[in-house]
Amino acid sequence: MRSSNPVFSRRGFSRDNGYAGFNTAPQAGGPAVGTQGNPYAGTPHAPQGGNPYAQNPYAPQDLQHGAPPQAPPAAGRMTMDDVVTRTAMTLGTVTVGAVLAWALLPVTSSSFGLAIGSALIAMVFALVQAFKRKASPPLILAYAAFEGVFLGVISEMFNSRWSGAPFQAVLGTMAVSGATLLIYKAGWIRVTARYARIGMAIAIAFVLVMAVNLLLVVFGVADDGGLRSMGPLGAIVGILAIVLGAFFLTLDFKQIEDGIAYGVPRDESWLAAFGLTMSLVWIYLEMLRLVAIFSGND
Repeated sequence: MRSSNPVFSRRGFSRDNGYAGFNTAPQAGGPAVGTQGNPYAGTPHAPQGGNPYAQNPYAPQDLQHGAPPQAPPAAGRMTMDDVVTRTAMTLGTVTVGAVLAWALLPVTSSSFGLAIGSALIAMVFALVQAFKRKASPPLILAYAAFEGVFLGVISEMFNSRWSGAPFQAVLGTMAVSGATLLIYKAGWIRVTARYARIGMAIAIAFVLVMAVNLLLVVFGVADDGGLRSMGPLGAIVGILAIVLGAFFLTLDFKQIEDGIAYGVPRDESWLAAFGLTMSLVWIYLEMLRLVAIFSGND
């Protein structure tokens, strides 16, 4: 499986540039299952003997509607526990970096410069990981650490002007991610190839428009942040960005679900944690701006 965050071009689980998942649920039996239904067929990680779910009473029949019951995982295969553990480690690193930056760095122009530098370094680490064939835990944790420093400084700056904004943004991020998970598990959202293509087209267009808007602001063509102003227009753009963040989460959930069902290697859980962390950071930053807008300019 592969999906691309329009900021970092991140990958999901993939082999030989294949895009597995959407509408390719493994089916028990049948001659085509071993090569078409299973995205790992023909690769070093492919289970021997064709589809690992063939003749399995617990085989998932429809991955579009929540997590189906599954047989006990084979050794070396990714499980939900692996994903939860790696995600906790990655988000924990982000949190530690943010807390240290908040506690040790005062709100000054130099600390803002450090935040921008940390964000750029985090972006480089993310890009390197995006183009690697395998997950690199040190690289992912390094990304998380520098992203945490950036978030810590930015959060402190927002809190100095809009007291309590970071806490509200955290609650908002938890609410959005929890609601997205519930909607996904209830089957109200079907993550298909068409859904992914349309969503990614919108996301890429959004990022390009924001890039142009940034250039216009830098060169003084657009005043007060342009589309990213602290007024009603900025609020609308922020809400759209949060919706896109929720879209990224649904792709992450689908990748994790399919990865567990197809029995991908355990190391792939680091990629799952990487994707979830990036999506949550996206939502948090947009939520932080939205809280500031609705708090007013006092």
